[in-house]
Amino acid sequence: MTETQLFRYFDSKAKLFHETIFKPLDEHFLKFIEQHPPDDGPASIREKANLYTSELQRFVTEHAEMLTSLVVAQIYDTDGAQGMRRISSLNRYFTHGESVLIKKFEEPRVNPKLLVRVSFVAVLANVMFKNWIFPPGIATDMEIRDAINDFLWEGISVNLRK
Repeated sequence: MTETQLFRYFDSKAKLFHETIFKPLDEHFLKFIEQHPPDDGPASIREKANLYTSELQRFVTEHAEMLTSLVVAQIYDTDGAQGMRRISSLNRYFTHGESVLIKKFEEPRVNPKLLVRVSFVAVLANVMFKNWIFPPGIATDMEIRDAINDFLWEGISVNLRK
């Protein structure tokens, strides 16, 4: 395919970037929401938290290069801080997480809107910067995954304490 042909379909680099980066992210978040409704049965909040972090870790691991491109594009975005706001399903993903937490906690100590975003960023950073943060031999992938799950569970369980 020539550059001319490419720009017949995408009239700008921004639209091409959106199609190749944002669309797959949108699809992932929508699929997760569809597969895991807020009231999906008897699963405990701990099980849901582990599912959330495990699924997100898997996704970030599989799409680390794409997410790195997104982070770099965010740095050089001349239109202002758009980045993740362009991924419309990310807000639905956050709202989904918030609704799960709101149903579980009557009077949360930590705002569910904040908690779900901090959890997302913790997983994102730990996976994307794994080779940078965890030198060889410090832990296996499974130990890192479990540590992330335990860390996030501690944050979520703050809302269980009165």
